[in-house]
Amino acid sequence: MPSSDDYGAETGAPTETGVRGSAAHRVDSARADAAPPEREEKAEQTLLEQLGGISGLIYSTLPVVVFVPVNALAGLTAAVWSALGVAAAILIWRLWQRGPIQPAISGFLGVGICAFIAYRMGEAKGFFLFGIYTSLVYAGIFLVSILARWPLVGVIWGYLNGHGTDWRADRRQTRLYDVATSTWVVLFAARYLVQSSLYDSDHTGWLAFARIAMGWPLTAVALAVTVWAVRRAGHLPVRGAAAS
Repeated sequence: MPSSDDYGAETGAPTETGVRGSAAHRVDSARADAAPPEREEKAEQTLLEQLGGISGLIYSTLPVVVFVPVNALAGLTAAVWSALGVAAAILIWRLWQRGPIQPAISGFLGVGICAFIAYRMGEAKGFFLFGIYTSLVYAGIFLVSILARWPLVGVIWGYLNGHGTDWRADRRQTRLYDVATSTWVVLFAARYLVQSSLYDSDHTGWLAFARIAMGWPLTAVALAVTVWAVRRAGHLPVRGAAAS
């Protein structure tokens, strides 16, 4: 006696097995369509973690926000100690939260160097000198990496996520990493040019504003371009995903 599945096959009506298979196919298709945004989100999260997260990018501006008004109200010495105090408080807070501490430690050391330079120079604008020349050095390093055909974004991403440097054999992938690395060159060069001009003209208040405005907002733009390049190169990590 023919089963219901056989009857459906003979008449062309959808069988129970066919319905289940069709439903499973639709689910698999939906998952496949959703995978690229998920991978892109994980890539962006990975990059943000390496930068200390969104909170870390915002925290990096707090010592500057404190330094300038305290300097205007109470003088350079008070401003130096206030900036150091804020940086120390951020470091302690990150340790208490058990979050990534490397960005917090780097931030504290950076503020310490800036405060030391300002104190030795006896001028508030000296607080920004280290950051200005750091931007120049970074712009030069990223630019040289492009000229040497080792775009630094690709090198760093390959090292951090285990892709190695095989992408250099693919001209298309190399061009994508050239674009991403060039974005960082423009970012660092713009910071240097704008802030060094304000430094030379003794506009300390505007220098602080430029430091903040050209900080994490521009970093977010460069980060977006980097994620785009990594996605187009096919190097987005899928953590915890089952192998197909």
